[in-house]
Amino acid sequence: MEIIEQIEDGIRVAKIKSEAILIHNLDDATQLLGDIYYQGFDKIILDEQHICPDFFDLKTKLAGEILQKFSNFKMKLEIVGNWGKYESKSLQDFIFESNKGTLINFVEKK
Repeated sequence: MEIIEQIEDGIRVAKIKSEAILIHNLDDATQLLGDIYYQGFDKIILDEQHICPDFFDLKTKLAGEILQKFSNFKMKLEIVGNWGKYESKSLQDFIFESNKGTLINFVEKK
């Protein structure tokens, strides 16, 4: 895993580069969040492939648990992916509602 530091609108952003899945469960997400938070970053940018597929199956409740951690720490999270490929209306609604706020955003990969 490589952390690329960027400054966006005056905040420190950790853009994560990796070929591996980094978040398999809540503990992985908490560890990543803690590491980035204590390095003084204000936002994390992850690619969809850094997160296990269970995250995108809302029945597992993994997305809710992980995103709650990020919310508790007031850590901005941007997840970049191809969201149109998911057929789940619940997931599409979840993404839509998340994007209304400023803390958790799902961004379409360019």
